[in-house]
Amino acid sequence: MESYQPSPKPISKRVVAYVASAVVAAGTLGGYAVHEHRVAQNLTTQNQQTDAALNATRNQVDDLTAKVNTLAAQAQQAQSQQHAARAKATSHVAATSRRTDSAKLKKMQAQIDAQNKAIEDTRNDLTTTQGDLSSTKTELTGSIARTHDQLVLLQKKGERTYYEFDIDRSKQFSHNGPFGVRLKKANTKHQYADLELLVDDRSLSQKHVNLYQPVMFYTPDIPQPVELVINSITKDHIHGYVSAPRYRQSELASMSNANANSAPDAGATSANSATAATNRQKLPAPQ
Repeated sequence: MESYQPSPKPISKRVVAYVASAVVAAGTLGGYAVHEHRVAQNLTTQNQQTDAALNATRNQVDDLTAKVNTLAAQAQQAQSQQHAARAKATSHVAATSRRTDSAKLKKMQAQIDAQNKAIEDTRNDLTTTQGDLSSTKTELTGSIARTHDQLVLLQKKGERTYYEFDIDRSKQFSHNGPFGVRLKKANTKHQYADLELLVDDRSLSQKHVNLYQPVMFYTPDIPQPVELVINSITKDHIHGYVSAPRYRQSELASMSNANANSAPDAGATSANSATAATNRQKLPAPQ
C-alpha cells in the first residue's frame, strides 16, 4: 500500500513580499558598502599624497637651512680676513703697499656684499618655502573642501560652522554666514573671481580669488579666522562655502565662567556626581 504524502502548501503573498523587501534592502546596503569602500580608498590615497608632499617640502627646508648656515660661516670668515687685512694695511707705510691693500680690501668687501646678498636671498626663499609648507599642510590635511561630500565631512567634525553658497553676478550682496558676498566678475578661462565682501558694515574688495584659494580674515569677537573658499567657477556664477568658528570669543568666555561657577564643592558626595552625570544631555550631531 502506498503511503499518503500531503501536498505542499502554497507560499503566501505576504511571505513573497517580505522576501522581496529583504532582497532590495540587501542590495541597497551592498551599494552603500561599496560607496564607503571607495571613499575610504580615496582618503587613503590623499593621505599618502599628503605625506609625500610634506616630506618633499621638509627636505627643501632642510637644504635651505644648510645653505644659510654655510653662507653665514663663510661671511664670518671673510669678515675676519677683512679685519686682519685692515690691520696689516695700517702697518704699511709705503704708498704702493697702501694701494695694493686698498684694492684687496675693495675686492674682499665686494665678496662680502655678494655673500650677504646671497644669505638674504636664501633666507627669503626659506621664508617662502615655510609659508608654502604651511599652506600645503593646511590644504592637504583636509581643512579645505573641494566637493560637497568633503564639506559634509568637515561639518561633522563640529569644530566650525559651514555655509554653502551659490552666487550669481549681481549688484546685491548675498549674505552667507557672518558676512555678505557679491560677485563682481567670474573668469572661467583662468578660474578666478573678483569679489566684494561686506564685513561689519564695511566693504572689502577681493580681486583674483583663485579656485580652492582660501580667503581668510579676522572679525571682532571671533578667535579664529573666517574662511571663504570657491570650489566651482562658471559663467557669471560661483559655488563655494564660508567657514567660521562655531563659537565667538564672548561665548567661550561665558561658557568658561559658567563652568567655573558650577564647579562642585570639595565636600560633594559621589551620589550627587552620579546624578549630575545622569542628567547630562548629549548634544545633537551637526547636520
